[in-house]
Amino acid sequence: MKSTLIFDPELSREELKGFSRTIAEIEWLLLILVLVYQLKQVPDQVASTALSMAMFFYAAFVLMFRYVNVYRREAYWKLAVETGMMIVFITWVLFYTGRLASPLLNLYLLVVITSALALGRISTVVAMVVIAGCFIWLDYPRSHSVLFETYGVDFLGRLAPLALVAYVTTMLSADTRKAMSEIKTLSETDDLTGILNRRAFLSLSSHTVNMSQRYGRDFSIIMMDSDSLKTVNDAFGHDAGDELLKAMVGHAKQELRRPDLIARYGGDEFVLLLPDTNADGARQTAERIRERIAASPLEVGVKPLTITASMGVATYPDNGTSYEQVFEAADTALYASKAKGKNQVTVAQPVASVRTSLRAS
Repeated sequence: MKSTLIFDPELSREELKGFSRTIAEIEWLLLILVLVYQLKQVPDQVASTALSMAMFFYAAFVLMFRYVNVYRREAYWKLAVETGMMIVFITWVLFYTGRLASPLLNLYLLVVITSALALGRISTVVAMVVIAGCFIWLDYPRSHSVLFETYGVDFLGRLAPLALVAYVTTMLSADTRKAMSEIKTLSETDDLTGILNRRAFLSLSSHTVNMSQRYGRDFSIIMMDSDSLKTVNDAFGHDAGDELLKAMVGHAKQELRRPDLIARYGGDEFVLLLPDTNADGARQTAERIRERIAASPLEVGVKPLTITASMGVATYPDNGTSYEQVFEAADTALYASKAKGKNQVTVAQPVASVRTSLRAS
């Protein structure tokens, strides 16, 4: 099966954490603004009591949902719930501070901006529909005392600034996310072959290694090196050498599963990580890749040029108890393949004491 590039899930979690921190600041800002307004502008006892209750329940929600909630992992549904509660809180406040004539009406802008930045276009549309419903409810007494045409024009005039902010912010957010995604892709992939670069591979492989160590699963590393790059470069130029490297990657990806990782480690050297794969399974995969490369001549010059690759295979925990040890064993096996005449797959010899000690522990 063809492998696909999978980028670091930690990056999206970091993005969620950033949005979550921003929403938390907005929530406390809302409470502070309403508190200041209550102290300065609300002489009526009934309204003051209602605002105090609103602030109490909203603060309790924020504290419970954000700081006491046992489900600590950030998720988009949590941001959506918090955004919904912001609408409820603001609507409650507006009801007791002048309805649509309230000076706090623009607090809805915070909801629109938050939704557009953190939740995306669909959620922003939903938020706008809910806010429009709140507008109608807050203006219910007046809506029955004026003509429908007059009310409709006035209603759209009030809602238009929010809709404009929602549209602009959503577009800016989408463009920013697209640009960030492209930057992340460029920073994590090899320009020539389009596969992972060394930095991204090390970041992604750490998850597989941790899971293998935690649950006692095998993983294998295949080191792959071209036997033909120097010859092709010298005879046909570096453009032909680039085509050789891209061809090697294409053949390798044909034999990989979806969870397998492949990266360009440097020059004409590639590293493959195969989760839940023992030494024999990794050897068979390496052999299939080697045979596919050898059976697919490179179309350069007057006639097709046969190309080959050498490979080294090592497995956790047969060849080490850490990624570094297994990688080193695979690299050593690769050089053994080179020394034995190239176009070969060499499997690192297992260290019997390693697996025995792991089982004992």
